[in-house]
Amino acid sequence: MSERPAGEAVLRCAHLAKTYDDTGVPCTVLTDVNLEVRPGERVAVVGASGSGKSTLLHLLGGLDLPSGGEVWVAGESMTRLGDAARSRLRNRALGFVYQFHHLLPEFSALENVALPLLIRGQRPAGARAAAGRLLAQVGLEARLQHKPGELSGGERQRVAIARAVITRPLAVLADEPTGNLDRHTAAQVLDLMLELNRDQGTALVVVTHDSRLAARMQRVYELVDGVLCLRAEPG
Repeated sequence: MSERPAGEAVLRCAHLAKTYDDTGVPCTVLTDVNLEVRPGERVAVVGASGSGKSTLLHLLGGLDLPSGGEVWVAGESMTRLGDAARSRLRNRALGFVYQFHHLLPEFSALENVALPLLIRGQRPAGARAAAGRLLAQVGLEARLQHKPGELSGGERQRVAIARAVITRPLAVLADEPTGNLDRHTAAQVLDLMLELNRDQGTALVVVTHDSRLAARMQRVYELVDGVLCLRAEPG
């Protein structure tokens, strides 16, 4: 389990900027993004297509490096770490959920969820037992040995969420987690994410076009012209 220092930000960025120059023509996506997320908080990021929402999530998770500014996870600078140390911090403190589940197709649901624990060096028997308990908690106790191709879209996303939280991370970063689901299934997946947020105290940072999902978060930010603007928070 990752430590959750009371009151301290589990995820923070300051003056974050990102410019791509893949074609020789610079394209600035983010210019000056500042954000702080504390333990157990629920934050939504909305914005027009192409506004940089997914880019921001990748930078916060250390999956990409910024052109300027800095990201801290659990008080440690993600930006200044080398690749191996950044990967270790990511595995220790963060979980990820995507619009498309990104499960390994040749692995069963149980194996997919156990994988982050195995990467940490946990013994296979213990990792499988923990994965089985969590899959039962999300209603998939009868589907442990099914591979992703044998599961429905909602079931696959529940497996992906279980995989994201199996290590009890400080924060889960979710990129359109309900975007590929019908309305009823999306509501079930959102309820599950909120239940795990309450039970585990894991912070949520969710990029979404879904207004119903955003309305269930504590704060809603909008990306406009490369800057993150607070749009709504609890009264």
